Amino acid sequence: MDRILTDSALPQSSRQPQTHWYLRLFATLAQWQRNARTRRQLAQLDDRALADVGISPSERAQELDTPFWR
Repeated sequence: MDRILTDSALPQSSRQPQTHWYLRLFATLAQWQRNARTRRQLAQLDDRALADVGISPSERAQELDTPFWR
């Protein structure tokens, strides 16, 4: 006879923690803000600074064309 495990039968450590929707929303908005800020900073770098970081001008242009939510 097969036994089907339910969530209550699983050990406490193997359960997925449930986060509240507002915490996930806050984390998403914070990530979008970081994306926008770092892309603004990237746009201000000159060619010498880009070379120091190891980013080509075409890679910078590609990153700057990406929307902040990605």
